[in-house]
Amino acid sequence: MHLGNGIICPVTGIPMLAVAAVTAFYAYKKVKKDFSKDNILPVVALTGLVFALQMINFAIPSTGSSGHIVGGVLLAALLGPYAAFLAMCAILLVQAVFFADGGLLALGCNMFNMGFLACFVAYPLIFRPLEKINKPFLGSFLASVAALQLGAFAVVIEGALSGSITVASIANFTGLMQAIHLPIGIVEGAVTGGIAVLAKFADTKKLSYAFGGISILLAGIISQYASQKPDGLEWSLLNISDSVVAQTQWQLFNIAEALQTKTAILNQISPIAANIAGLLIVCAAMYFVCLIINRKMVKENAK
Repeated sequence: MHLGNGIICPVTGIPMLAVAAVTAFYAYKKVKKDFSKDNILPVVALTGLVFALQMINFAIPSTGSSGHIVGGVLLAALLGPYAAFLAMCAILLVQAVFFADGGLLALGCNMFNMGFLACFVAYPLIFRPLEKINKPFLGSFLASVAALQLGAFAVVIEGALSGSITVASIANFTGLMQAIHLPIGIVEGAVTGGIAVLAKFADTKKLSYAFGGISILLAGIISQYASQKPDGLEWSLLNISDSVVAQTQWQLFNIAEALQTKTAILNQISPIAANIAGLLIVCAAMYFVCLIINRKMVKENAK
């Protein structure tokens, strides 16, 4: 569901980037209230796990498409919505900058579609009520499906507002996006639910170490066997290719493309090395964010 530069025009991309930035600042301010040094390890470990899970595309039978776990609800279920949104921002930023996976012009849209809707819509409205009545699996499952469907619909709206999706093809594109992301959401819901239930009974520290080991295994080995079929968004766009108007006429498009060509250094090395390097970078970035949050909180408490 990673939108590229050619789908989102600056008129849509810049305001959405501002929305993402404001939300990230809000999340940073809110997460300080209950953040402690003990939170750092699980936050970093789970961020790394979600980053690695997004590398594993699985084929969707009879469609010629593939999908991957997004992880927004998983992050929110285990870390809370504020830390989860910051983690998703770190993941998407590293993917865009070092892998050119998702456009810089579309970064705000991607953060909204995969982070905001999961953390601040699906999590509080679906997961939390069901978790309170001791149904974390059901809550995780339904919230994951809803987050994917909402994100898929947001992509349609953003594409239409950018002019890349023609008015005549909006209904068709909406149907394709909703249909292909339903099975992806079901798989994600099952995985998220299983981990959410496991987390209720497992020791946090041991679980964090397990997440770290699984992340390395996913990034270094299993990712090499991921499906190479187009993902849900790419598949949907291919099915309406005659109606897609690429937004390449903007100067900001050229700037974003040129910049990503220079920063996407991990595309120039072997996939295994790139995946492991990307995993280390996103974990280091989230660790740095956690240190800033913890240091700020300690200073405020000392006043």
